[in-house]
Amino acid sequence: MPGLPPIPAAFRRVPAAAFRAVTPLGWTVAGLAGVCWLAGGLLGWREALIAALTLTLVLAAAVAFVLGRQAYAVRLDLSRTRVAVGDDAVGSLTVRNPGARLLLPALLELPVGAATAVFELPRMAPGSEHEELFRIPTAKRAVIVVGPVESVRRDPFALLGRRLRWTDPVDLFVHPRTVNLQGSATGFIKDLEGLPTRDLSTADVSFHALREYVPGDDRRHIHWKTTARTGTMMVRQFEETRRSHLAVALSTRRSDYLSGEDFELAVSAAGSLGLQALREQRDLSMLTQDGVLRSGSGTILLDGLTRVENTDRREGTRDLAALTADAVPNASVVILVTGTVPTAAELRSAAAAIPPGIRTLAVRCAEGEPAGRRDIADLTVLTCGSLDDLPALIRKGTA
Repeated sequence: MPGLPPIPAAFRRVPAAAFRAVTPLGWTVAGLAGVCWLAGGLLGWREALIAALTLTLVLAAAVAFVLGRQAYAVRLDLSRTRVAVGDDAVGSLTVRNPGARLLLPALLELPVGAATAVFELPRMAPGSEHEELFRIPTAKRAVIVVGPVESVRRDPFALLGRRLRWTDPVDLFVHPRTVNLQGSATGFIKDLEGLPTRDLSTADVSFHALREYVPGDDRRHIHWKTTARTGTMMVRQFEETRRSHLAVALSTRRSDYLSGEDFELAVSAAGSLGLQALREQRDLSMLTQDGVLRSGSGTILLDGLTRVENTDRREGTRDLAALTADAVPNASVVILVTGTVPTAAELRSAAAAIPPGIRTLAVRCAEGEPAGRRDIADLTVLTCGSLDDLPALIRKGTA
């Protein structure tokens, strides 16, 4: 109505919070109480009035249980927010009563992924503290959302439940398992600056030949001894070099793998190759059919691989190779990581999508398969049945 002051936002939120506090059983009891009051008043049924009064008293008692302020100081602490598959992920939940009043027992709920851990909070005197330790299973690669911590205060009849949020959620990254390839010939170019090419340049570090001077050449590259001997001004000509750049292309098409375990092995193999490139301070590009993953550091790379999912899609290994060629045209080595379903013809077609001059390897992952190597035209194909076989396989593949 005109002239009335606006209702403060805090008061507008009260009805919504009250409705959320009522459980399905509470709504049923409230509905029955309303029906009984109506029937008793209209029809004069004393029994209905007695039932209505009883149900109303039960609701009032439930309200008395959940009313009152709760003042907790809650701290959720994970010892590590990034672990590898199989490592321990341990956390603690610390609750303190910062007020001057006794706090009644309550329940604390801690969502951990799709599950919820429930902790019983005892009666807490002013200034007292209560700590709960918990362990999070890390059997598979995932991003697990831990929290938020909520206190739940319920009445004995389970008619009302009051929830208060005390912390923000925390992401726990369960990284894929990786293996150290240190000491392996990982296929990266080992020279000073990169791989020499057949492209000629007037300035680089790889000397190629001498030629006659033409206007515009840098005079710093004049070879004075040859010029004095021949009487013709000669300049040095160089081969262009390119910096070693590894591109790891991981297929995420579900039909490329015989099982989910094979895909997890492929993710671990791709992560191991990428981490080794970063350790050696070499340029790295990590790709899937969805595009380029961030790989500025080992943590960023593993975070990205943790979010990678095996999905149904049309784009196969050849499409992934073509995407790699477009996205990383300056790559010196391309490693395709896939399952054992793609045939030799599909792998040969994928290798054909990589420009000439770029060394290409394919790593086929299948749990339990014997490790092996074979060559399909210019493509080296490695079969990896265990992550522990990867270092020796890479040595064979780059020998």
